[in-house]
Amino acid sequence: MSTSSLFQTYARADIEFERGEGVWLIATDGRRYMDCASGIAVSGLGHSHPKLVEALQEQAGKLWHVSNLYQVKGQEELGALLVENTFADRVFFCNSGAEAIEGALKTARRYHYAQGHPEKSRVITFEGAFHGRTMTALAAGGQQKYLEGFGPAPEGFDRVPLGDLEAVKAAITPETAAILIEPVQGEGGVRPVELSFLRALRELCDEHGLLLVLDEIQCGVGRTGKLFAHEWAGITPDIMAIAKGIGGGFPVGAFLATDEAASAMVPGTHGTTYGGNLLAMSVGKAVMEVVTEPGFLEGVQSKSLLLKQSLAEVVDRHSEVFEELRGSGLMLGLKCKPQVAEVLGAMRSVGLLPVPAGDNVLRIMPPMTITAEEIRLLTEMISEAASKVEAKD
Repeated sequence: MSTSSLFQTYARADIEFERGEGVWLIATDGRRYMDCASGIAVSGLGHSHPKLVEALQEQAGKLWHVSNLYQVKGQEELGALLVENTFADRVFFCNSGAEAIEGALKTARRYHYAQGHPEKSRVITFEGAFHGRTMTALAAGGQQKYLEGFGPAPEGFDRVPLGDLEAVKAAITPETAAILIEPVQGEGGVRPVELSFLRALRELCDEHGLLLVLDEIQCGVGRTGKLFAHEWAGITPDIMAIAKGIGGGFPVGAFLATDEAASAMVPGTHGTTYGGNLLAMSVGKAVMEVVTEPGFLEGVQSKSLLLKQSLAEVVDRHSEVFEELRGSGLMLGLKCKPQVAEVLGAMRSVGLLPVPAGDNVLRIMPPMTITAEEIRLLTEMISEAASKVEAKD
């Protein structure tokens, strides 16, 4: 039994880090590792980004926390940036992606309740989805490996195969309130949803009076080369959950909505103690200012193309190790032929830190600040790791 005082819920690697610089993490033994997963799509601007560090230090010297019973200028400033750059009219700040999903679902159900349709509470979701670790978020995702042993899952979700429009249509009933989907499934294996399917879902929601809820917790805030991934489809949702990248490593979550969708969320219907914390707002504002700078997202798109081309060559050279390259922007996945743990071990041995996902995939999601030279080095290291796997076989 471990002597640690912590819950044993993580299979932790025997590596500990003491500082970070851009795409690099430096371990306590001095070894440098490339964080090619951005802490699971969190550190989108890399480690110790000077603008984020400055924003946090400046706010920390003034005030850390006030209750949401009072006016919070930082929330208004970050909220305005999000509204100016998205479909949304309203923003609610929380602390995590799971909380953002909970709030988004409450907003969708409350909307129909206020419209005189309390029966409209069910939500259509998709196989392979992952929406967070709270009980309701797990129920929405529906993956039994995460639900096992925790008793009955919250009711109200109807899961259908991803991409099956006829199954979606068949699942719509008089009790359906919304459709919830990730534009790119992250935990499910880095699976981009067809843009035509997203457009069709928007049309179905309009036709049946449903709300379209997007989970952009992992794929949002510039990771696909647009500020949010749904923009590639030319659609807008009614509600959207975000987290991870918006804080650049500091815990921040939010759900965004149109005025119409948010209209029933009146005083007393939702709240949070820490959500919209002043430190979080200062960092989130700095993140938004960086990613909306002229040319930043275009740079992500060009880096994405370079990385995708380079990784495609690696897959071709090491076809015994890699079966497929998939993903969008700087949210890519390598589907492995051997067990993913074997390939992950080889990558760590050469100084790379990817993250596993479902379907035997390794996520390759470097910080958006990665340079062309670092992309070249990243692909060389992946090739080196693949050669190690091949040598063992």
